Amino acid sequence: MYSFPIEYIEPVFRPPSEAKSLILPVTNGCSWNQCTFCEMYTQPQKKFRARKPEDIRADIAKAAEAFGDVRRVFLADGDAMVLPTRRLLEVLSDLKAAFPGIQRVSSYCLPRNLAKKSVEDLVQLREAGLGILYVGMESGDDEVLKRINKGESWESTRSALTKIREAGLTSSVMVLNGLGGETLSRQHAINTATLCNETQPDYLSTLIVSFPQGEERFREGFGDDFVPLSQQGLFEEIRLFLEHLELEKTIFRSDHASNYLVLKGTLGRDKQRMLEQVNLAISNPGAAALRPEWMRGL
Repeated sequence: MYSFPIEYIEPVFRPPSEAKSLILPVTNGCSWNQCTFCEMYTQPQKKFRARKPEDIRADIAKAAEAFGDVRRVFLADGDAMVLPTRRLLEVLSDLKAAFPGIQRVSSYCLPRNLAKKSVEDLVQLREAGLGILYVGMESGDDEVLKRINKGESWESTRSALTKIREAGLTSSVMVLNGLGGETLSRQHAINTATLCNETQPDYLSTLIVSFPQGEERFREGFGDDFVPLSQQGLFEEIRLFLEHLELEKTIFRSDHASNYLVLKGTLGRDKQRMLEQVNLAISNPGAAALRPEWMRGL
């Protein structure tokens, strides 16, 4: 009977683009874990802890024996970047020794993770093999961020993404369409676009906020005035977001399974084309090749 070399504490999450990567847990859960929209690490077994260096090293050795020279590795769980730079450098060194042909190491990253890391720290990590950081911006509006208990602000996110860019690392930013509901939709769209313009991420993706385990936890934090956006409202919000984006060469994707309308392109080259797609979805949904409800998910 086949046994996978790494014993994971389920559930385990990774970005869609890391589907072919070795998932290496260096922490369990999320060090913040208070965002009211996020259900990823709320189970008791996902209580946050940093894994012991010897356990990580043993997993790397077992993976090398099982798989040979792995090319890509994703450092799990929710925010491996909370570890001190010294610890991360040790992990990257162990990966390089075990997998000489390794091409890319990536991780989720909360903006707060980088508050005590300098650009020089990030340069060291890049030179040691770290390539991509996936940052959950969610929103660039301080009121929305406060309502969802994100523990971040426009400024903390701007600072983190600026450090990533200055260090020569690749940033992949995630934004949640519909996060502010009807009341805060406009400021959510405009202020998020402004923050993206300020930081010029390498990759930018939008997902639609959803609550597979129910909205109770989210509503307790957000307040009584949260009214979810209709499909039409979601399209109008993404149109406003796109209209205010002034990006130079950001690869944009709105193709996650939660999205009704698939958008792909490079901003700003393809901005007008994508706006035309959104306008069609608003004016004539039947002609816009929307994803049917039964195909949507997380």
